[in-house]
Amino acid sequence: MTSLHSNPLFTRLADAERILVAGAGAGGGFDIYSGLPLALSLMHQGKQVHLANLSFSALAGLPIDDWVAPDLAAVTPDSALHQGYFPERTLAQWLDRHGYPSTVYAFPQTGVRPLRAAYQALIELHRVDAVVLVDGGTDILMRGDEAGLGTPEEDLTSVAALAALDDIPTRLVVSVGFGVDAYHGVNHVQVLENIAALERDGAYLGAFSIPRATREGALYLDAVTHAQRHTPEHPSIVNGSIAAAVRGAFGDVRFTDRTRGSELFVNPLMSLYFAFDLPGLAARCLYLDRIEDTLLMRQVHARIAEFRESVVTRPPRSFPH
Repeated sequence: MTSLHSNPLFTRLADAERILVAGAGAGGGFDIYSGLPLALSLMHQGKQVHLANLSFSALAGLPIDDWVAPDLAAVTPDSALHQGYFPERTLAQWLDRHGYPSTVYAFPQTGVRPLRAAYQALIELHRVDAVVLVDGGTDILMRGDEAGLGTPEEDLTSVAALAALDDIPTRLVVSVGFGVDAYHGVNHVQVLENIAALERDGAYLGAFSIPRATREGALYLDAVTHAQRHTPEHPSIVNGSIAAAVRGAFGDVRFTDRTRGSELFVNPLMSLYFAFDLPGLAARCLYLDRIEDTLLMRQVHARIAEFRESVVTRPPRSFPH
């Protein structure tokens, strides 16, 4: 039990020396940006922090020397300059520009078994003693019987991959961007219902905001601006929304033509980190055992679809106020 003035997430990480902050995968490959304020805060505390991401980029084109292990690539500021869409390289360039360690590890989209092996290789390489899995959005919190799941395949593949690595003493999940998954069918009353259930299980570690007046908040805004400038054809809607919320914007905010034709609802809740114990979160997922032996991402898609055909879903609910 911690004191009210102590943040439970950082308390859980207090004794960790080598921490892996990893993007769970959805969000077009920009999930690792959602973890940047947290990663920077840990770096500024003197922790050794490594960054990784389940990638949406064409990793197969990387030279053999960039592969640290099967399904594990080390991306640097100079990686694959012929490839325009490469969030991991864009982040590596931003990190280098600001004097931070600039390697960002990338996992290709695979099933649970090869992703777990790649995580294990990275953990052993750097003797990692804590992992924080980051989701830009809330679909990582869906247990499977909700009215809509959003895009859970990559997120829950990452959860399943890490859930079995019991030798890592601290495994956490953070979700930021509350509300952005409404456009993928997620009912956020059910998100809150799930968070309440995780609280009852002892797996919810509370929430805290990313203030723009902090060093980490200001650096995050700079990193998102840098990414939007270097990926103009496909900027991150998730991080664009979070950054707008951190700046104090509200309502139907326009920061990219990709949202033309839809009405956004940027609001202060989008700038909150919700933190959870990863094993506790994994235990509540109703279909995690079905994807355990997958080798390919398309198998994950198929197993979740099969599960959805067999389950009676909870009806969506609207906010009462």
